[in-house]
Amino acid sequence: MLRAAALALCLAALPAGANEAQIRKVLEQKLQGVKIEGVAPAPVPGLWEVRYRSPRGIQILYSNATATHVIDGRIVDLRNDRDLTEERLRKLNAIRFDSLPMEQAVKIQRGNGKRVLAMFSDPYCPACKQFEQTLQQIDDITIYVFMYPVIRPELADHSKAVWCSPDRSKAWLDLALRGQRPTSGLNCETPIDKNVDLGHSLGVNSTPTLIFANGERVAGGMRIADLVPILDKTAASR
Repeated sequence: MLRAAALALCLAALPAGANEAQIRKVLEQKLQGVKIEGVAPAPVPGLWEVRYRSPRGIQILYSNATATHVIDGRIVDLRNDRDLTEERLRKLNAIRFDSLPMEQAVKIQRGNGKRVLAMFSDPYCPACKQFEQTLQQIDDITIYVFMYPVIRPELADHSKAVWCSPDRSKAWLDLALRGQRPTSGLNCETPIDKNVDLGHSLGVNSTPTLIFANGERVAGGMRIADLVPILDKTAASR
């Protein structure tokens, strides 16, 4: 991360005017025909943000004005400890929160539930289990869990059994947080297959994937120090 920031700073003195056609031509060739969706000034003078779509959603590269040099990495504001690339990707890959089919999610509420988060999570994903431990430290939150058993698809029946449990939220936490398999049988219709299709359609390729109330999303878990301010901010704007 720091190396990417340092490289970006080294290129800060490049010409101010970008040859957008040249950037598109060169990078579409290098990316094997991937369509460039846009070129815009980057946060660092002399660099240009190049947006393209991949199976993981919109991605970013940075180029100089003539596409003779490209940075595949992140720009970090060291003064304010901000990952500017991550912040930009959240906005570019945002979706309408109210478009999510919440009826397909396990709802977990603590306290007044004013802070809201949706996530795609696999109960057999180590990062998901670690993030569940982080979430346990947050009160006044509503979490919509789209069970997304893609890491161990042969164990998808465990997620289906969670859905068929009398207390879904408890069954989910028992499985994802404590490793306790649900005792309920598969005696109901479940949305698990629909969740997998939904995740694929949204380009969810890592677990957990978090979606905030403002539609911004993050691939992977977050530290509580980074998570809470976003939850507070999006709760205040609802």
